[in-house]
Amino acid sequence: MKVLVTGGAGFVASHIVDLLLENTHEVVVVDNLSTGKKENLNPLSKFYNEDIISSNLEQIFQNERPDFVIHHAAQIDVQTSIREPLFDAQANILGTINLLQCCVKYGVLKVVYASSAAVYGNPEYLGVDELHPLKPMSGYGISKHTPEHYLQVYAELSRLKFTVLRYANIYGPRQDPRGEGGVVAIFTHRLLNGVQPVIFGDGKQTRDFIYVKDIALANLAALQQGDNAIYNISCNHATDVNSLLAAMQTICGTQLSPEYQAARHGDILHSYLDNRKAAQGLGWQPRFTLEQGLQETISYYSKP
Repeated sequence: MKVLVTGGAGFVASHIVDLLLENTHEVVVVDNLSTGKKENLNPLSKFYNEDIISSNLEQIFQNERPDFVIHHAAQIDVQTSIREPLFDAQANILGTINLLQCCVKYGVLKVVYASSAAVYGNPEYLGVDELHPLKPMSGYGISKHTPEHYLQVYAELSRLKFTVLRYANIYGPRQDPRGEGGVVAIFTHRLLNGVQPVIFGDGKQTRDFIYVKDIALANLAALQQGDNAIYNISCNHATDVNSLLAAMQTICGTQLSPEYQAARHGDILHSYLDNRKAAQGLGWQPRFTLEQGLQETISYYSKP
């Protein structure tokens, strides 16, 4: 079958493209390369350098006629969503609507949508399950949540099916350590370059770190399972930042003491997502321990 992947030159979706191709699917990538990188593109995929908000998107669908769409193209910077909310909404909400219009018109069977733990906001309880109240704390959280409603409406009005995957904190190879890069990528870059790592706050804050290859496996499962439902994709386990850094120091063979700086305004103190629904509805569970994922990630960045 043919799968169109938006954002397929990006950190997460490029791994999904690789896994789809390994499983003998035909893959079409649509990416405007605003944050995606050409070097992430799998040469076995067909690539269109295009924005999902563009009217040219329909021509791609007309040409390719994909069976499935995995939608990862998005504006992902929280601070940008605060500074430029119109841009954020255009990319994440209007871009998704444009995509869904094409999906319905050209007979796509299903959309797998990349959502985020940001839709939950500050957790009222742990682990955060799919019934947790939705109180996003940024434009990004709002613009990732809003398409979930559109997907539900399109499913009611047409034959288009969907699966929403709400991700915890993703890490792994190809993640950019600059800007809004995840803490694993930032720590890896600093440790391998002999630069003192920085921890905001006391380092006791916790997150749910999920390896990118487990994310890819969840997307593969969602193509055939979990129709018209929402799932957390996570490790269902909290790791504090101090412990994370200590594990990475061990793998890197470094002993760089962290610099502690003031906690950042608005940062959530503790968070992890309950993933039991995904185990039941998708037959998915994470295969990689944090240690395994960190080892692969650091090994990737250690290559000359």
